[in-house]
Amino acid sequence: MSNTKVLPLVEPGSDAVAPCCPPLTERPFTADEAETAARMFKALGDPVRLRLFSAVASHEGGEACVCDISDVGVSQPTVSHHLKKLKEAGLLTSERRGTWVYYRVEPSVLAAMGRLLTIAPTAARPRPGSTP
Repeated sequence: MSNTKVLPLVEPGSDAVAPCCPPLTERPFTADEAETAARMFKALGDPVRLRLFSAVASHEGGEACVCDISDVGVSQPTVSHHLKKLKEAGLLTSERRGTWVYYRVEPSVLAAMGRLLTIAPTAARPRPGSTP
């Protein structure tokens, strides 16, 4: 068993999207919100991880076997390492089926990420020095 703490982007058991953080333009993040968002962005800040995340998210049926997404120019152990980092950041879930592991990006995670980067309506303020 791993003792790694997973910081989810959404609240477990919630049917509605409950993002980890408000939109960036809504208000300053709390320390916990900043920690969660930073972990997510750090995980996606590596080109190989971003390619793997994209491969899973865009795969038919919304999930991908590791055997279908491992062609990203690095060795299989390195692919496994990067997939583990994406799971630790709460961006992927996985399920072992026989000898293969299948990865999934939950739609609520994508929705929460989109909401985080959305400009809140209150952010449509005039720029300092401009005329309204």
